[in-house]
Amino acid sequence: MLGIMCVQLYTSRIILTSLGVVDFGLYGVVGGVVIIFSTLVSALGSATSRFFTVELGRNDFDQLRKVFSTAVALHCAMALVVVLVCESGGLWFLNTQMDIPADRMYAAQWLFQFSVATALFTFIQIPYNAAIIAHEEMGVYAYVGLLEAFGKLIIAYLIGISPIDRLIWYGLLLMVLQIIVVCVYCLYCLYRYNESRFKLQRDKTLYKRMLAYSSYDMIGNISVMAQGQGLNMVLNIFCGPVVNAARAIAYQVQSAATQFSNNFLTAVRPQIIKLYAKNDIEAMMKLVQQSSIMTYMLMLMVILPLSLDINFVLSLWLGEYPKYTDSFTIIILVNTLVNAFRNPRTTVNHATGNIKLPNLVTGTVLCVALPFGYLLMKLGFNPNSVFFGMLATTIVADVTNLIILKKYVDYSIIEFLKCVHLKCIFVTSIVLLIVVPITMSLEPGFFRLIVCTLLSISAIFITSWMIVLDKRQRNRIFKFVKRKVNGKN
Repeated sequence: MLGIMCVQLYTSRIILTSLGVVDFGLYGVVGGVVIIFSTLVSALGSATSRFFTVELGRNDFDQLRKVFSTAVALHCAMALVVVLVCESGGLWFLNTQMDIPADRMYAAQWLFQFSVATALFTFIQIPYNAAIIAHEEMGVYAYVGLLEAFGKLIIAYLIGISPIDRLIWYGLLLMVLQIIVVCVYCLYCLYRYNESRFKLQRDKTLYKRMLAYSSYDMIGNISVMAQGQGLNMVLNIFCGPVVNAARAIAYQVQSAATQFSNNFLTAVRPQIIKLYAKNDIEAMMKLVQQSSIMTYMLMLMVILPLSLDINFVLSLWLGEYPKYTDSFTIIILVNTLVNAFRNPRTTVNHATGNIKLPNLVTGTVLCVALPFGYLLMKLGFNPNSVFFGMLATTIVADVTNLIILKKYVDYSIIEFLKCVHLKCIFVTSIVLLIVVPITMSLEPGFFRLIVCTLLSISAIFITSWMIVLDKRQRNRIFKFVKRKVNGKN
Protein backbone atom coordinates (compact mmCIF):
# COMPACT_ATOMS: atom_id res chain seq x y z
CA MET A 1 0.00 0.00 0.00
CA LEU A 2 2.95 2.34 0.58
CA GLY A 3 4.03 1.76 -3.01
CA ILE A 4 0.50 2.34 -4.29
CA MET A 5 0.20 5.57 -2.30
CA CYS A 6 3.45 6.95 -3.74
CA VAL A 7 2.42 6.01 -7.28
CA GLN A 8 -1.00 7.63 -6.85
CA LEU A 9 0.47 10.88 -5.56
CA TYR A 10 3.03 11.02 -8.36
CA THR A 11 0.31 10.21 -10.90
CA SER A 12 -1.84 13.09 -9.61
CA ARG A 13 1.00 15.54 -10.22
CA ILE A 14 1.45 14.38 -13.82
CA ILE A 15 -2.31 14.50 -14.49
CA LEU A 16 -2.65 18.02 -13.03
CA THR A 17 0.26 19.21 -15.19
CA SER A 18 -1.03 17.48 -18.33
CA LEU A 19 -4.68 18.47 -18.02
CA GLY A 20 -4.29 21.89 -16.42
CA VAL A 21 -6.17 23.24 -13.41
CA VAL A 22 -9.50 23.83 -15.20
CA ASP A 23 -9.73 20.38 -16.84
CA PHE A 24 -8.52 18.69 -13.63
CA GLY A 25 -11.35 20.40 -11.75
CA LEU A 26 -13.84 19.50 -14.50
CA TYR A 27 -12.90 15.82 -14.25
CA GLY A 28 -13.65 15.82 -10.53
CA VAL A 29 -16.99 17.60 -10.79
CA VAL A 30 -18.30 15.92 -13.99
CA GLY A 31 -17.47 12.46 -12.66
CA GLY A 32 -19.22 13.54 -9.47
CA VAL A 33 -22.55 13.81 -11.30
CA VAL A 34 -22.35 10.09 -12.07
CA ILE A 35 -21.37 9.29 -8.46
CA ILE A 36 -24.47 11.10 -7.20
CA PHE A 37 -26.78 8.94 -9.31
CA SER A 38 -24.79 5.80 -8.42
CA THR A 39 -25.79 5.98 -4.75
CA LEU A 40 -28.47 3.31 -5.06
CA VAL A 41 -26.12 0.69 -6.47
CA SER A 42 -23.36 1.35 -3.93
CA ALA A 43 -25.92 0.86 -1.16
CA LEU A 44 -26.77 -2.53 -2.66
CA GLY A 45 -23.05 -3.35 -2.53
CA SER A 46 -23.02 -2.93 1.26
CA ALA A 47 -26.00 -5.27 1.51
CA THR A 48 -24.22 -7.87 -0.62
CA SER A 49 -21.10 -7.77 1.54
CA ARG A 50 -23.12 -8.12 4.74
CA PHE A 51 -25.27 -11.08 3.51
CA PHE A 52 -22.21 -12.81 2.09
CA THR A 53 -20.19 -12.55 5.29
CA VAL A 54 -23.08 -13.68 7.52
CA GLU A 55 -23.66 -16.82 5.46
CA LEU A 56 -19.93 -17.63 5.52
CA GLY A 57 -19.99 -17.21 9.31
CA ARG A 58 -22.84 -19.73 9.44
CA ASN A 59 -21.10 -22.08 6.95
CA ASP A 60 -24.27 -22.17 4.83
CA PHE A 61 -22.79 -22.55 1.34
CA ASP A 62 -26.10 -23.31 -0.41
CA GLN A 63 -27.49 -19.99 0.78
CA LEU A 64 -24.19 -18.37 -0.15
CA ARG A 65 -24.69 -19.38 -3.79
CA LYS A 66 -28.19 -17.92 -3.74
CA VAL A 67 -26.97 -14.66 -2.23
CA PHE A 68 -24.27 -14.26 -4.88
CA SER A 69 -26.56 -14.91 -7.84
CA THR A 70 -29.25 -12.68 -6.39
CA ALA A 71 -26.68 -9.90 -5.87
CA VAL A 72 -25.45 -10.15 -9.48
CA ALA A 73 -28.99 -9.94 -10.84
CA LEU A 74 -29.85 -6.95 -8.64
CA HIS A 75 -26.64 -5.10 -9.49
CA CYS A 76 -27.20 -5.52 -13.23
CA ALA A 77 -30.80 -4.30 -12.94
CA MET A 78 -29.87 -1.33 -10.76
CA ALA A 79 -26.92 -0.43 -12.99
CA LEU A 80 -29.32 -0.09 -15.94
CA VAL A 81 -31.56 2.17 -13.85
CA VAL A 82 -28.60 4.39 -12.96
CA VAL A 83 -27.57 4.63 -16.64
CA LEU A 84 -31.11 5.76 -17.57
CA VAL A 85 -31.15 8.35 -14.77
CA CYS A 86 -27.67 9.65 -15.68
CA GLU A 87 -28.57 9.95 -19.37
CA SER A 88 -31.64 12.02 -18.49
CA GLY A 89 -31.33 13.93 -15.21
CA GLY A 90 -27.53 13.83 -15.16
CA LEU A 91 -27.16 15.29 -18.63
CA TRP A 92 -29.71 18.00 -17.85
CA PHE A 93 -27.75 19.03 -14.73
CA LEU A 94 -24.47 18.97 -16.65
CA ASN A 95 -25.77 21.16 -19.47
CA THR A 96 -27.85 23.67 -17.50
CA GLN A 97 -26.68 23.96 -13.88
CA MET A 98 -22.91 23.52 -13.80
CA ASP A 99 -20.28 26.23 -14.28
CA ILE A 100 -18.32 24.87 -17.27
CA PRO A 101 -16.43 27.09 -19.76
CA ALA A 102 -18.25 27.11 -23.11
CA ASP A 103 -15.19 25.87 -24.99
CA ARG A 104 -14.91 22.83 -22.67
CA MET A 105 -18.57 21.74 -22.74
CA TYR A 106 -17.99 19.34 -25.67
CA ALA A 107 -15.17 17.58 -23.79
CA ALA A 108 -17.21 17.55 -20.56
CA GLN A 109 -20.09 15.78 -22.34
CA TRP A 110 -17.80 13.08 -23.70
CA LEU A 111 -16.17 12.71 -20.27
CA PHE A 112 -19.62 12.30 -18.76
CA GLN A 113 -20.41 9.40 -21.11
CA PHE A 114 -17.13 7.64 -20.32
CA SER A 115 -17.78 8.17 -16.58
CA VAL A 116 -21.22 6.54 -16.91
CA ALA A 117 -19.69 3.54 -18.71
CA THR A 118 -16.92 3.27 -16.10
CA ALA A 119 -19.52 3.32 -13.31
CA LEU A 120 -21.50 0.58 -15.08
CA PHE A 121 -18.52 -1.78 -15.05
CA THR A 122 -17.77 -0.86 -11.43
CA PHE A 123 -21.29 -1.92 -10.42
CA ILE A 124 -20.83 -5.32 -12.07
CA GLN A 125 -17.62 -5.80 -10.08
CA ILE A 126 -19.24 -5.24 -6.64
CA PRO A 127 -20.58 -8.80 -5.96
CA TYR A 128 -17.18 -10.26 -6.82
CA ASN A 129 -15.43 -7.81 -4.48
CA ALA A 130 -17.88 -8.78 -1.74
CA ALA A 131 -16.98 -12.46 -2.21
CA ILE A 132 -13.24 -11.76 -1.89
CA ILE A 133 -13.70 -9.62 1.23
CA ALA A 134 -15.98 -12.20 2.86
CA HIS A 135 -13.35 -14.91 2.26
CA GLU A 136 -10.73 -12.51 3.71
CA GLU A 137 -8.30 -12.95 0.81
CA MET A 138 -6.90 -9.43 1.19
CA GLY A 139 -3.75 -10.22 -0.78
CA VAL A 140 -5.83 -10.09 -3.95
CA TYR A 141 -6.44 -6.39 -3.32
CA ALA A 142 -2.72 -5.75 -3.03
CA TYR A 143 -2.02 -7.21 -6.47
CA VAL A 144 -5.04 -5.69 -8.21
CA GLY A 145 -4.36 -2.42 -6.40
CA LEU A 146 -0.84 -2.38 -7.84
CA LEU A 147 -2.23 -3.17 -11.28
CA GLU A 148 -4.70 -0.29 -11.02
CA ALA A 149 -2.15 2.16 -9.58
CA PHE A 150 0.46 1.51 -12.26
CA GLY A 151 -2.28 1.48 -14.90
CA LYS A 152 -3.21 5.02 -13.88
CA LEU A 153 0.46 6.01 -13.94
CA ILE A 154 0.73 4.77 -17.53
CA ILE A 155 -2.47 6.66 -18.39
CA ALA A 156 -0.99 9.83 -16.90
CA TYR A 157 1.96 9.58 -19.28
CA LEU A 158 -0.31 8.70 -22.23
CA ILE A 159 -2.21 11.98 -21.75
CA GLY A 160 0.83 13.79 -23.14
CA ILE A 161 0.61 11.90 -26.45
CA SER A 162 -3.18 12.09 -26.78
CA PRO A 163 -4.44 11.84 -30.39
CA ILE A 164 -7.63 13.67 -29.34
CA ASP A 165 -8.71 16.18 -26.68
CA ARG A 166 -6.75 15.36 -23.51
CA LEU A 167 -9.76 15.36 -21.15
CA ILE A 168 -11.72 13.03 -23.45
CA TRP A 169 -8.66 10.78 -23.88
CA TYR A 170 -8.20 10.61 -20.10
CA GLY A 171 -11.82 9.54 -19.54
CA LEU A 172 -11.56 6.89 -22.27
CA LEU A 173 -8.38 5.36 -20.86
CA LEU A 174 -9.80 5.25 -17.31
CA MET A 175 -12.82 3.37 -18.66
CA VAL A 176 -10.55 0.80 -20.36
CA LEU A 177 -8.55 0.35 -17.15
CA GLN A 178 -11.74 -0.23 -15.15
CA ILE A 179 -12.84 -2.91 -17.62
CA ILE A 180 -9.50 -4.70 -17.15
CA VAL A 181 -9.81 -4.53 -13.33
CA VAL A 182 -13.36 -5.92 -13.47
CA CYS A 183 -12.24 -8.82 -15.67
CA VAL A 184 -9.42 -9.69 -13.24
CA TYR A 185 -11.77 -9.76 -10.23
CA CYS A 186 -14.44 -11.77 -12.08
CA LEU A 187 -12.00 -14.35 -13.45
CA TYR A 188 -10.35 -14.79 -10.05
CA CYS A 189 -13.68 -15.41 -8.31
CA LEU A 190 -14.86 -17.82 -11.00
CA TYR A 191 -11.62 -19.78 -10.60
CA ARG A 192 -11.48 -19.62 -6.78
CA TYR A 193 -15.06 -19.79 -5.46
CA ASN A 194 -17.76 -22.26 -6.55
CA GLU A 195 -20.53 -19.96 -5.33
CA SER A 196 -19.49 -17.22 -7.78
CA ARG A 197 -21.08 -18.96 -10.78
CA PHE A 198 -24.25 -17.10 -11.67
CA LYS A 199 -27.57 -18.93 -11.74
CA LEU A 200 -30.82 -17.00 -11.98
CA GLN A 201 -32.65 -17.16 -8.64
CA ARG A 202 -36.42 -17.06 -8.13
CA ASP A 203 -36.37 -16.61 -4.36
CA LYS A 204 -38.51 -13.46 -4.11
CA THR A 205 -38.00 -13.28 -0.34
CA LEU A 206 -34.22 -12.97 -0.71
CA TYR A 207 -34.62 -10.27 -3.38
CA LYS A 208 -36.93 -8.32 -1.07
CA ARG A 209 -34.62 -8.72 1.95
CA MET A 210 -31.57 -7.46 0.09
CA LEU A 211 -33.48 -4.58 -1.50
CA ALA A 212 -35.02 -3.58 1.85
CA TYR A 213 -31.61 -3.67 3.53
CA SER A 214 -30.00 -1.62 0.77
CA SER A 215 -32.84 0.93 0.76
CA TYR A 216 -32.06 1.77 4.38
CA ASP A 217 -28.34 1.81 3.69
CA MET A 218 -28.95 4.16 0.78
CA ILE A 219 -29.82 6.91 3.28
CA GLY A 220 -26.32 6.65 4.73
CA ASN A 221 -24.79 6.64 1.25
CA ILE A 222 -26.76 9.75 0.31
CA SER A 223 -25.20 11.50 3.30
CA VAL A 224 -21.71 10.56 2.09
CA MET A 225 -22.66 11.84 -1.36
CA ALA A 226 -24.00 15.09 0.12
CA GLN A 227 -20.75 15.75 2.00
CA GLY A 228 -18.62 14.74 -0.97
CA GLN A 229 -19.98 15.36 -4.44
CA GLY A 230 -22.88 17.51 -3.20
CA LEU A 231 -20.53 20.06 -1.66
CA ASN A 232 -18.34 19.81 -4.77
CA MET A 233 -21.35 20.90 -6.85
CA VAL A 234 -21.96 23.83 -4.48
CA LEU A 235 -18.35 24.94 -4.94
CA ASN A 236 -18.73 24.65 -8.72
CA ILE A 237 -21.92 26.76 -8.77
CA PHE A 238 -20.43 29.57 -6.65
CA CYS A 239 -16.70 29.41 -7.44
CA GLY A 240 -16.12 27.52 -10.70
CA PRO A 241 -13.81 24.64 -11.75
CA VAL A 242 -10.58 26.12 -10.32
CA VAL A 243 -11.88 25.72 -6.75
CA ASN A 244 -13.13 22.24 -7.76
CA ALA A 245 -9.51 21.47 -8.65
CA ALA A 246 -8.38 22.57 -5.16
CA ARG A 247 -11.04 20.34 -3.62
CA ALA A 248 -10.04 17.40 -5.88
CA ILE A 249 -6.38 17.73 -4.83
CA ALA A 250 -7.39 17.85 -1.15
CA TYR A 251 -9.33 14.62 -1.54
CA GLN A 252 -6.37 13.03 -3.34
CA VAL A 253 -4.27 13.74 -0.24
CA GLN A 254 -7.04 12.43 2.00
CA SER A 255 -7.29 9.25 -0.08
CA ALA A 256 -3.54 8.66 0.18
CA ALA A 257 -3.53 9.37 3.92
CA THR A 258 -6.29 6.81 4.58
CA GLN A 259 -4.90 3.96 2.44
CA PHE A 260 -3.46 2.02 5.36
CA SER A 261 -6.43 2.50 7.68
CA ASN A 262 -8.96 1.62 4.96
CA ASN A 263 -7.19 -1.65 4.18
CA PHE A 264 -6.94 -2.37 7.89
CA LEU A 265 -10.72 -1.89 8.19
CA THR A 266 -11.32 -4.07 5.13
CA ALA A 267 -9.59 -6.91 6.98
CA VAL A 268 -11.41 -6.25 10.26
CA ARG A 269 -15.00 -5.94 8.96
CA PRO A 270 -15.55 -9.65 8.19
CA GLN A 271 -14.28 -10.55 11.69
CA ILE A 272 -16.76 -8.15 13.33
CA ILE A 273 -19.67 -9.58 11.33
CA LYS A 274 -18.65 -13.19 11.98
CA LEU A 275 -18.37 -12.57 15.75
CA TYR A 276 -21.89 -11.17 15.71
CA ALA A 277 -23.11 -14.18 13.71
CA LYS A 278 -21.65 -16.37 16.50
CA ASN A 279 -23.40 -14.15 19.10
CA ASP A 280 -20.08 -13.29 20.76
CA ILE A 281 -21.03 -9.66 21.47
CA GLU A 282 -18.34 -9.01 24.06
CA ALA A 283 -15.52 -10.09 21.75
CA MET A 284 -17.10 -8.14 18.90
CA MET A 285 -17.24 -4.86 20.83
CA LYS A 286 -13.69 -5.40 22.08
CA LEU A 287 -12.57 -5.73 18.46
CA VAL A 288 -14.56 -2.60 17.54
CA GLN A 289 -12.80 -0.63 20.28
CA GLN A 290 -9.36 -1.85 19.24
CA SER A 291 -9.98 -1.26 15.52
CA SER A 292 -11.33 2.26 16.21
CA ILE A 293 -8.16 3.18 18.09
CA MET A 294 -5.88 1.49 15.53
CA THR A 295 -7.62 3.24 12.64
CA TYR A 296 -7.29 6.61 14.36
CA MET A 297 -3.61 6.12 15.22
CA LEU A 298 -2.67 4.89 11.75
CA MET A 299 -4.31 7.95 10.23
CA LEU A 300 -2.78 10.32 12.79
CA MET A 301 0.73 9.10 11.91
CA VAL A 302 0.19 10.27 8.33
CA ILE A 303 -2.15 13.23 8.83
CA LEU A 304 -0.17 15.10 11.52
CA PRO A 305 3.07 15.66 9.54
CA LEU A 306 1.05 16.37 6.40
CA SER A 307 -1.00 19.06 8.16
CA LEU A 308 1.97 20.73 9.84
CA ASP A 309 3.93 20.98 6.57
CA ILE A 310 1.05 21.12 4.08
CA ASN A 311 2.36 24.04 1.99
CA PHE A 312 5.79 22.46 1.52
CA VAL A 313 4.24 19.05 0.74
CA LEU A 314 1.91 20.54 -1.87
CA SER A 315 4.75 22.54 -3.42
CA LEU A 316 7.03 19.50 -3.48
CA TRP A 317 4.26 17.34 -4.92
CA LEU A 318 2.58 19.68 -7.42
CA GLY A 319 4.79 22.74 -7.81
CA GLU A 320 2.06 25.36 -8.16
CA TYR A 321 -1.41 24.56 -6.84
CA PRO A 322 -4.81 26.32 -6.78
CA LYS A 323 -5.85 28.70 -4.00
CA TYR A 324 -7.54 27.08 -0.95
CA THR A 325 -5.87 23.69 -1.60
CA ASP A 326 -3.89 23.86 1.68
CA SER A 327 -6.82 24.87 3.91
CA PHE A 328 -9.22 22.43 2.21
CA THR A 329 -6.74 19.62 2.78
CA ILE A 330 -6.24 20.29 6.49
CA ILE A 331 -9.98 20.54 7.27
CA ILE A 332 -10.78 17.40 5.25
CA LEU A 333 -8.00 15.46 7.01
CA VAL A 334 -9.33 16.47 10.43
CA ASN A 335 -12.80 15.37 9.30
CA THR A 336 -11.31 12.01 8.31
CA LEU A 337 -9.83 11.58 11.80
CA VAL A 338 -13.26 12.15 13.38
CA ASN A 339 -14.80 9.62 10.98
CA ALA A 340 -12.25 7.04 12.19
CA PHE A 341 -14.22 6.68 15.43
CA ARG A 342 -17.49 5.87 13.65
CA ASN A 343 -16.40 3.57 10.82
CA PRO A 344 -15.95 0.31 12.82
CA ARG A 345 -19.27 0.92 14.63
CA THR A 346 -20.99 1.23 11.26
CA THR A 347 -19.91 -2.36 10.57
CA VAL A 348 -21.72 -3.44 13.76
CA ASN A 349 -24.92 -1.82 12.47
CA HIS A 350 -24.56 -3.82 9.26
CA ALA A 351 -23.87 -7.01 11.22
CA THR A 352 -27.07 -6.67 13.28
CA GLY A 353 -29.10 -5.81 10.19
CA ASN A 354 -30.65 -2.89 12.08
CA ILE A 355 -29.56 -0.08 9.79
CA LYS A 356 -32.83 1.80 9.29
CA LEU A 357 -32.67 4.05 12.37
CA PRO A 358 -28.85 4.58 12.36
CA ASN A 359 -28.86 5.57 8.70
CA LEU A 360 -31.98 7.70 9.02
CA VAL A 361 -30.72 9.74 11.98
CA THR A 362 -26.97 9.82 11.30
CA GLY A 363 -27.52 10.22 7.57
CA THR A 364 -29.88 13.14 8.08
CA VAL A 365 -27.34 14.88 10.33
CA LEU A 366 -24.58 14.44 7.73
CA CYS A 367 -26.86 15.61 4.90
CA VAL A 368 -27.32 18.93 6.71
CA ALA A 369 -23.80 19.80 5.52
CA LEU A 370 -25.13 20.31 1.97
CA PRO A 371 -27.83 22.97 2.57
CA PHE A 372 -25.66 24.50 5.32
CA GLY A 373 -22.74 24.81 2.89
CA TYR A 374 -25.01 26.31 0.21
CA LEU A 375 -26.35 28.85 2.72
CA LEU A 376 -22.86 29.87 3.83
CA MET A 377 -21.75 30.42 0.23
CA LYS A 378 -24.96 32.34 -0.51
CA LEU A 379 -24.22 34.62 2.45
CA GLY A 380 -20.80 35.39 1.03
CA PHE A 381 -18.51 33.26 3.22
CA ASN A 382 -15.31 31.92 1.68
CA PRO A 383 -15.11 28.29 0.38
CA ASN A 384 -13.43 27.05 3.60
CA SER A 385 -16.74 27.53 5.44
CA VAL A 386 -18.27 24.68 3.42
CA PHE A 387 -15.82 22.19 4.93
CA PHE A 388 -16.07 23.61 8.44
CA GLY A 389 -19.82 22.94 8.19
CA MET A 390 -19.04 19.39 7.07
CA LEU A 391 -16.74 18.87 10.08
CA ALA A 392 -19.42 20.09 12.49
CA THR A 393 -22.02 17.64 11.14
CA THR A 394 -19.48 14.79 11.29
CA ILE A 395 -18.89 15.40 15.02
CA VAL A 396 -22.64 15.49 15.74
CA ALA A 397 -23.16 12.32 13.67
CA ASP A 398 -20.53 10.47 15.72
CA VAL A 399 -22.39 11.29 18.95
CA THR A 400 -25.78 10.22 17.56
CA ASN A 401 -24.31 6.96 16.24
CA LEU A 402 -22.94 6.10 19.70
CA ILE A 403 -26.37 6.59 21.26
CA ILE A 404 -28.32 4.67 18.60
CA LEU A 405 -25.97 1.64 18.70
CA LYS A 406 -26.91 1.14 22.35
CA LYS A 407 -30.44 0.29 21.22
CA TYR A 408 -29.23 -2.82 19.36
CA VAL A 409 -26.05 -3.88 21.17
CA ASP A 410 -25.53 -4.19 24.91
CA TYR A 411 -22.48 -2.03 25.59
CA SER A 412 -21.48 0.90 27.80
CA ILE A 413 -21.31 4.25 25.99
CA ILE A 414 -19.27 5.76 28.85
CA GLU A 415 -16.81 2.85 28.76
CA PHE A 416 -16.50 3.16 24.98
CA LEU A 417 -15.83 6.90 25.22
CA LYS A 418 -13.17 6.29 27.89
CA CYS A 419 -11.48 3.44 26.03
CA VAL A 420 -11.55 5.01 22.56
CA HIS A 421 -12.30 8.73 22.32
CA LEU A 422 -10.65 9.85 25.55
CA LYS A 423 -7.50 7.83 24.95
CA CYS A 424 -7.18 9.07 21.36
CA ILE A 425 -7.70 12.69 22.40
CA PHE A 426 -5.19 12.30 25.24
CA VAL A 427 -2.57 10.76 22.92
CA THR A 428 -3.17 13.47 20.30
CA SER A 429 -2.78 16.25 22.87
CA ILE A 430 0.52 14.89 24.17
CA VAL A 431 1.86 14.32 20.65
CA LEU A 432 0.91 17.87 19.59
CA LEU A 433 2.68 19.33 22.64
CA ILE A 434 5.83 17.43 21.65
CA VAL A 435 5.79 17.75 17.86
CA VAL A 436 4.41 21.25 17.14
CA PRO A 437 7.00 23.36 19.06
CA ILE A 438 9.94 21.42 17.60
CA THR A 439 8.53 21.49 14.06
CA MET A 440 7.69 25.19 14.14
CA SER A 441 11.18 26.05 15.37
CA LEU A 442 12.69 24.72 12.10
CA GLU A 443 12.77 26.41 8.70
CA PRO A 444 10.20 25.03 6.22
CA GLY A 445 11.80 22.50 3.92
CA PHE A 446 12.57 18.84 3.33
CA PHE A 447 14.59 18.51 6.56
CA ARG A 448 11.69 19.84 8.64
CA LEU A 449 9.27 17.46 6.94
CA ILE A 450 11.51 14.45 7.68
CA VAL A 451 12.00 15.52 11.31
CA CYS A 452 8.27 16.16 11.73
CA THR A 453 7.34 12.79 10.23
CA LEU A 454 9.82 10.75 12.28
CA LEU A 455 8.98 12.67 15.44
CA SER A 456 5.22 12.26 14.89
CA ILE A 457 5.44 8.51 14.28
CA SER A 458 7.76 7.97 17.27
CA ALA A 459 5.64 10.10 19.61
CA ILE A 460 2.41 8.42 18.54
CA PHE A 461 3.91 4.96 18.87
CA ILE A 462 5.40 5.57 22.33
CA THR A 463 2.34 7.32 23.80
CA SER A 464 0.02 4.68 22.30
CA TRP A 465 2.17 1.93 23.77
CA MET A 466 1.99 3.51 27.21
CA ILE A 467 -1.61 4.80 27.23
CA VAL A 468 -3.66 2.76 24.75
CA LEU A 469 -2.33 -0.79 25.18
CA ASP A 470 -2.83 -2.72 28.38
CA LYS A 471 -0.28 -5.09 29.91
CA ARG A 472 -1.80 -8.18 28.26
CA GLN A 473 -1.69 -6.61 24.79
CA ARG A 474 1.92 -5.49 25.24
CA ASN A 475 2.92 -9.01 26.31
CA ARG A 476 1.21 -10.48 23.23
CA ILE A 477 3.16 -8.13 20.98
CA PHE A 478 6.44 -9.04 22.72
CA LYS A 479 5.72 -12.75 22.21
CA PHE A 480 4.75 -12.20 18.56
CA VAL A 481 7.96 -10.28 17.81
CA LYS A 482 10.04 -12.88 19.66
CA ARG A 483 8.53 -15.71 17.57
CA LYS A 484 9.29 -13.81 14.36
CA VAL A 485 12.86 -13.10 15.41
CA ASN A 486 13.33 -16.80 16.17
CA GLY A 487 11.94 -17.70 12.74
CA LYS A 488 8.74 -19.34 14.01
CA ASN A 489 5.23 -18.79 12.58
